[in-house]
Amino acid sequence: MTDEPDGVDAHVDEPWPPQPPATTPPVDERDDIWHDRWDDDDHVATASPPPQTSRRAPVADDDTRATRRASERRRRRRRRWLVVVLVALLVLVPLAAASGWFVWQLYGPGGPGGETAEVVIEPGWGASEAADALVKAEVIESALAFRIWARVTGASFQAGTYAFPTGINVTRALNVLEAGPTSSLQAAQQKLLLPPGLTVSRIADRVGHLPGHTRDAFLAVADSGVVRSKYQPAGTSSLEGLTWPDTYFVSEGMTDQQILQMIVSEFDEHADAVGLGAPNGAGLTPYQALVSASLIQGEAAAADQANVSGVIVNRLRRGIPLQIDATLCYAKGGCPPVPTNADKAIDSPYNTYRVTGLPPTPILTVTEPAMRAALNPASHNYLYYVTGKDGVTRFAETLAGHQANIDKYGVRGE
Repeated sequence: MTDEPDGVDAHVDEPWPPQPPATTPPVDERDDIWHDRWDDDDHVATASPPPQTSRRAPVADDDTRATRRASERRRRRRRRWLVVVLVALLVLVPLAAASGWFVWQLYGPGGPGGETAEVVIEPGWGASEAADALVKAEVIESALAFRIWARVTGASFQAGTYAFPTGINVTRALNVLEAGPTSSLQAAQQKLLLPPGLTVSRIADRVGHLPGHTRDAFLAVADSGVVRSKYQPAGTSSLEGLTWPDTYFVSEGMTDQQILQMIVSEFDEHADAVGLGAPNGAGLTPYQALVSASLIQGEAAAADQANVSGVIVNRLRRGIPLQIDATLCYAKGGCPPVPTNADKAIDSPYNTYRVTGLPPTPILTVTEPAMRAALNPASHNYLYYVTGKDGVTRFAETLAGHQANIDKYGVRGE
């Protein structure tokens, strides 16, 4: 036993069993990502476990690429929609503007109007001439809107003098026209009756019977070229076939030029309505189709016109002379009498017994059915036709069949 100081333990009890000496653990390279999390209530420090190293790290890269692709697809969709919207705006905005302008012309300026304007609507005028007169008198703003709406509604109006408020819309102007003129012009006018089938020379005869007009003066205007049809080819001065058959009223003071312009403008409107300027089944130009229509008009009744048109086309395609008597009538200055064999020797570009192809100009005025027949010939193989004494027109493919029809039924007019 060893002596120890009083009141002081001379030794410290060692734990049992003995513990290994305390050592400082080695510092791990990942210690910098450890952190203490303190609980606010218990103030107990707990150590977060070190993050685990993942063997699937490339998945994160794949997810990033997928996200980028999706984002790019969204951007492309947005760009496509932007293009669609821009194109739609480029189309719809002008259309909306044009529609708004048209609606305004129809219904917009429709107040009480300004001063009263008297407008004379001449006989034979259509929507185009009336529109020009109304714009000139400051009744309406747009001749184009008037023409379009008049055609859409099928508006019709009489010749005469009308009283219009100025500055009104197209609808109101048409209402005034459809209500009728304030004073009729027909009582003070001369009637000019022009049936189908007339030549310019025969039209001149009829104009020459009007007070203040002569045949020769009218023909001089017709030959001058001062009045032209839209269907008249460049370099062609003849107005043959380019006037319209109708009943016209000629007011006192109208000039020959005004009369001629009236009946030529009427032709242009009807030709437009038929579609003379469009491609046709005969393969002819508009003017050639009009020439053909004049031959059809001179040769056949309405029921036979499509078949006669087919014969003309078949002969033109085969290079066979047309041999149409109506052209002989024009070449010799008119019929009757019916053309004879001697007439077939006439030296004229209109003698289709000697000259192959169509005549250089129409030979007379035509109707809408004749124009439609020229534009839409019947499809067949006929090369001949003859109208018998019974008034029936018969067709044949061969000369022998044609002669048989003549022997059996005769020829009208003989």
